Amino acid sequence: MSDQQSMGAEAHQEHQGKPRGVHLVGSVPLRDAEAVFATTTSILGGRLRRIPDGETGVRSNWIRWQGDFLERSPQVEAVPPDTTAYAPRSSMRLRPGVSPDEIAFESLGYFDAARTSHAVFSRLQRETVIPANVRFQVSLPTPIATITSFFPPRDQAAAEPAYERALMRELDQILETIPHDELAIQWDVAIEFAILEGVNRGYLTGRTNVMELLVDRLIRLGNRIPSAVQLGYHLCYGDLGHRHFKEPEDTTTLVAVANSVSAGVARPINWIHLPVPRNRDDAAYFAPLRALTLHPQTELYLGLIHLHDGLDGAQRRIAAAQRAIADFGVATECGMGRRPPETIPDLLRLHVEVADPVI
Repeated sequence: MSDQQSMGAEAHQEHQGKPRGVHLVGSVPLRDAEAVFATTTSILGGRLRRIPDGETGVRSNWIRWQGDFLERSPQVEAVPPDTTAYAPRSSMRLRPGVSPDEIAFESLGYFDAARTSHAVFSRLQRETVIPANVRFQVSLPTPIATITSFFPPRDQAAAEPAYERALMRELDQILETIPHDELAIQWDVAIEFAILEGVNRGYLTGRTNVMELLVDRLIRLGNRIPSAVQLGYHLCYGDLGHRHFKEPEDTTTLVAVANSVSAGVARPINWIHLPVPRNRDDAAYFAPLRALTLHPQTELYLGLIHLHDGLDGAQRRIAAAQRAIADFGVATECGMGRRPPETIPDLLRLHVEVADPVI
């Protein structure tokens, strides 16, 4: 970008004002949940409406930890991982002769993690470390994400309903244990975009109505959350090695999914998060955002914060986004779990430099 273009971008951003609010997608690679709550609150302050527990420890690499739980099913057997895959991980298949009705997955670990972390969150709120109006965020994968990541296409149609039943059981336990006015649930939507972009060769690949099939799932998951609980969607193109599984051409597909989900979910959607690649500070990437038709109360967060180019890069992307849409908050593209822990404070402070408080 030339000096003249940079000056124009800065002037445009100054005219529009700063984005409002910061969203934490999920993983934050600090020591434990208490460190995540204390660190993010102390740095980001009134810019947060909700805080995840950081998905620390075995949960740091999104759904990879689910393999240990899936393998406990007597209907499942492990197979060597595909080393050529975008995200090589343990994989498995159904044992010969298993019928869909027989498949059962027991504990998946999400309820246990949420219950343990919420106890820490509640204590820190009582101690006024965390403001009283900030919610506890639980990020959950969509069932199709886990199933298509671990099972071969021939087994996915049979395994998906069983995993969804198990995940909904965990969700019900979370809803029964954590007060609804303290809770926020985020559905992590990544594999869906791999399917839509033709990268994932799962059992839905090639179907003419694949968008409808995927959106129907996301709507069902959204409607599953009680109205007193906040609801959000994190839309994602992957972050393994800080690379996408496919570089999005622009926000067209992201907007199509966000609009369709917004049209179908009967309850309020509190936030939607979209990724912004670090090399996209051009108007073309953001132009489809003009067609967003979200719920009136839905906050939009753009994942345009990248540590590698710091404040200058964030401001360029903000200025480009503001040419298409005026009201949004900021975030990283994906979780921070694949980042060295010592970089987290600087990354959080970068959010502070570009975003105004919301509370």
